[in-house]
Amino acid sequence: MARPYHPGPKQFVFAAGDGNDQQVSVGDPQEAYVAFSAFYRGREADIYTIKDEPAGQSLVLMPGAGVISRIKDADQPRSEYLRVDRANRYLPSAMLFFENGFKGLDRFGQWFADLADLDASPETRGAARAATITTEAAAIEEVARIWADSGIVDPSDQYYVFFDSHGAGDDRAERAALLKLLEFLGLERVDAPAGAADGEVWVRTDPRLDAEFARWS
Repeated sequence: MARPYHPGPKQFVFAAGDGNDQQVSVGDPQEAYVAFSAFYRGREADIYTIKDEPAGQSLVLMPGAGVISRIKDADQPRSEYLRVDRANRYLPSAMLFFENGFKGLDRFGQWFADLADLDASPETRGAARAATITTEAAAIEEVARIWADSGIVDPSDQYYVFFDSHGAGDDRAERAALLKLLEFLGLERVDAPAGAADGEVWVRTDPRLDAEFARWS
């Protein structure tokens, strides 16, 4: 059960550029997510905005451009941009925003202050994001996040499978980041078995990851 907002209820404004903005008053992040999901799925827009006006924060989803932007208008205004490789990433980003606002998206991916930086290749963006992670704890958390998004444990319980059933053309930035982090952590990557999708990454299980994966599963 989602933790209630305190103080609550909390107000958000949803907009999609069609003039039919929706203001909601909700008691917890899950209620906010349900309301926004209905708003999002009931339209076909290029841009969706979630505004938390009392906090001076916004989340802008741009499925037409494959971009998410987070904005903070407080003492030190900031706008940051994230390239999105898959359509199913938009609503999870909204849930994180409802839970913890701007900072709730810190580990959702690699954010750039300049929209032009998103033009780098996915592999370059992924490797650059991995390079910003310099501690074992942070690396384990990021590997667990990537696994939780599209991974499984092999039925033998000997291997973690990342990007289960995904092709090599999918998740290119995430895969590049993962490979760098596996190297940083000294984790053993193994060859995928015959018949596995060509985008899968198989890694031998490691006690350091088991507890973190359980937390994310």
